[in-house]
Amino acid sequence: MLNKQFRSVLFASAAALAVSACGADDVASPGEGNLVILPTPAPTPTPAPTPTPTPVAGTPATDCPVGTANVGTITTGNGEQARNCQVSGIIQGNLVLPKRASTENTVYSLSGGVEVGVDGGAQGILTIEPGVTIFGSSGGDFLLVNRGSQLFAEGTASAPIIFTSRQNILGTAGVDSIGQWGGIVILGRAPISDCATGGASNPGGARADCEAIVEGPSNAVYGGTLPTDSSGRMSYMQVRYPGFEVSPGNELNGITMAGVGSGTFFQNIQVHNSSDDGVEWFGGRVNGKNLAFTGIDDDSVDSDSGYQGANQFVLAVQRVGGGDHVMEADSNGDEDAEPRQRHLLANVTFVSSGQDHVILLRGGGDYEFYNSVFNSAAACIDIDSATTIQAAGAAADENGPPVFQSLFMSCATSFVDDGNITVAQIQTIFNAGTNNTASGTSTLANASAAFPFINGANENGVTPFAASGASGFFEDVAYIGAVKDANDARFKGWTCGLYANDCIVAPTIG
Repeated sequence: MLNKQFRSVLFASAAALAVSACGADDVASPGEGNLVILPTPAPTPTPAPTPTPTPVAGTPATDCPVGTANVGTITTGNGEQARNCQVSGIIQGNLVLPKRASTENTVYSLSGGVEVGVDGGAQGILTIEPGVTIFGSSGGDFLLVNRGSQLFAEGTASAPIIFTSRQNILGTAGVDSIGQWGGIVILGRAPISDCATGGASNPGGARADCEAIVEGPSNAVYGGTLPTDSSGRMSYMQVRYPGFEVSPGNELNGITMAGVGSGTFFQNIQVHNSSDDGVEWFGGRVNGKNLAFTGIDDDSVDSDSGYQGANQFVLAVQRVGGGDHVMEADSNGDEDAEPRQRHLLANVTFVSSGQDHVILLRGGGDYEFYNSVFNSAAACIDIDSATTIQAAGAAADENGPPVFQSLFMSCATSFVDDGNITVAQIQTIFNAGTNNTASGTSTLANASAAFPFINGANENGVTPFAASGASGFFEDVAYIGAVKDANDARFKGWTCGLYANDCIVAPTIG
């Protein structure tokens, strides 16, 4: 592990190299669709009326918790008065952001890049209590958890933790607002394949000298040899209006998970209206469950750099007239690098506005989809690179071509040949699975969102695959997709924007 002073010298040039090297495989995924506004696909579902905020009286706290700075009061868009307690600098030791009583209304704000712990130095723990709201005022405000430190942000279904923008607090964020503050970056010590040190690739995997500079913040390092590393626990957490372009092709995502180990708990998470990816997994071994991505302007799900993990119950509804792929999967520039990427997904519902393909798989990784639903006004599946579809055993940890089991697709075009892997090749791979439908008729229902996402008769008519056989992390359920029917409460209560147009409403502080 490197101390901070030595690391800044060693990695200064590597940071520039890591960013410039992203071009070939688009590992940095620089929001390709941001400046392109397409017509809203027809037919356009009618969204529910925007809820009218009810004025709420509130008494701001007279002081701020230890470890935060009193920077005055703020009046929220719903009429609450709250004390603004600012967090800045480097958190060492244990800092707790408590949820205070309505007689002590408190909102927390990030000032610049707030770091938890020092890489290779003092550890830090940031604990955020259920119901707490934290905001950033600009793209330069973000939260970064360094290797060896931890974030405990565990809300509840009735009191989620909300990270958002100052505009959202003031009630001025709109349905099309994006990129109003930086985002969250979690750095761990699990294996990666994209090394800034120790050579161009990582043959054999988990080499002690394989580390890299993360996208976004300057000189922040991730990767290591601890697959079960823990960066803390995150649950029932919303991240609204994040994303920021630090430099061309180098952007902060809604949530960046870089080298994060399987000891980390990551469930019941929503990212809304990010200007870059919803979540991007750079290597690591962390799993995720009950993940919602709404209004993302790049890829809702992006994985690369040797990520090996499982995600179940993933709901992604792309930005209207924007967004890139719902999911992009990649690798570093060396497609034979190890550990080879293996991304498994079950019970996902991916809904695209038609800006680009639903999924793009490339870079020589292994990808598996079980019990899932794809819907788009454009194409469903694009696969690139012969390495991505090669047979099992061709590389040291090669699991074979992509796997599709119990997948129901309703797209204008099922498979895409963009001069790489042919439609016939993709179709052969798709047909190797069971209970797959390439050109179905969508019966997804609408729940006051821009696009339908709740299963209808056709989706629920598909026989599900026993996904637990692919990963012990997966639950076996009697339906495909992320949301079974209108009675399915998996994403109700703790998310915004799915069941009402309520993301633009200022969070309740008291």
